[in-house]
Amino acid sequence: MPFEKKDSLPNMRIGNTPLYEINKIDGRDFGFKIFLKDDSQNPTYSFKDRASATVSAYAKENAIKTIITASTGNAGSSLAGVCASQEQGAVILVPESAPLAKLTQILMYGAMLIPVKGNYDDAFDLSIEATKEYGWYNRNTAFNPLTIEGKKTVSFELYDQLDFNIPDRIFVPVGDGCIISGVYKGFEDLLELGIIEKMPVIVMVQSEKSDNLIRNINSSEFKIKQATTIADSISVDIPRNFYMTKHFINKYKGEYLTVTDDEIIEASKILSRNTGLFSEPAATAAFAGVMSYKKMNKLPDGSKNVVLLTGSGLKDLNSVKKILNIPDSIEPDIRNLKKLMR
Repeated sequence: MPFEKKDSLPNMRIGNTPLYEINKIDGRDFGFKIFLKDDSQNPTYSFKDRASATVSAYAKENAIKTIITASTGNAGSSLAGVCASQEQGAVILVPESAPLAKLTQILMYGAMLIPVKGNYDDAFDLSIEATKEYGWYNRNTAFNPLTIEGKKTVSFELYDQLDFNIPDRIFVPVGDGCIISGVYKGFEDLLELGIIEKMPVIVMVQSEKSDNLIRNINSSEFKIKQATTIADSISVDIPRNFYMTKHFINKYKGEYLTVTDDEIIEASKILSRNTGLFSEPAATAAFAGVMSYKKMNKLPDGSKNVVLLTGSGLKDLNSVKKILNIPDSIEPDIRNLKKLMR
């Protein structure tokens, strides 16, 4: 890792998140195995804590006092929380459409929150300019290479939790390509060290309403389509880590697919009611990818398939509002309850 001392890390339990095995949905057996890697169990409830902790540790050892990032919410709330634990300053630029729950986290952690008119890409560009102007340390994924080093730790954990075996497939939700590149980097480290003999198949899952990485991966001319997905954490016009992601997928024969926003919300319902795990839309996009592969019979019997659940559903309640049906209240009388029970 890119820091010298373990105690340079924040005094928080980051990483070593649970891996849950499920073999059936709605009472029906799959024939294959699904393992859910629940990174909502990190301190700020998202996968991004792995990267923030690494950047913060490096900053601490190099006497850097202020860290800036652009974020749709998760990276920002993560950096804010980690910096709060490390007595470091955090400046967070977010698009004005970022979910309230994530903005609440950022403010409660005491960071400087700066909403930006426009989208994530506008916030990203402004954060780079601010870095040049003020000399702040920039955490941005695809700009700061240390974030990939933090994210690769999930691969080491998976190898350990699967009893020193690699899974057949790993489904990863993708926006700008940084998380999937971290997953690849971790397994590539194990491969080059001779610890594993081959790479798992890593499946990139994007929303069809934010598919700029998949659409351009085999194109000679990069064309941008405005992202409009409900899955805000993977809603990206310009995938900043495009070239690294493309390199890894081509080198290791990765797979990729898009899912609809409706499939993402349906996957969120299925996952929640069957496992008790409530994940945000960006995370359940990966589970929607598994469901799509199941329909296409692309998951052999006995195969081991990992889904990265990268953030808590409590971070973005608005996206599932349309599928919620809050019952009317009743008078506290047993007769009224009996009517409902009929």
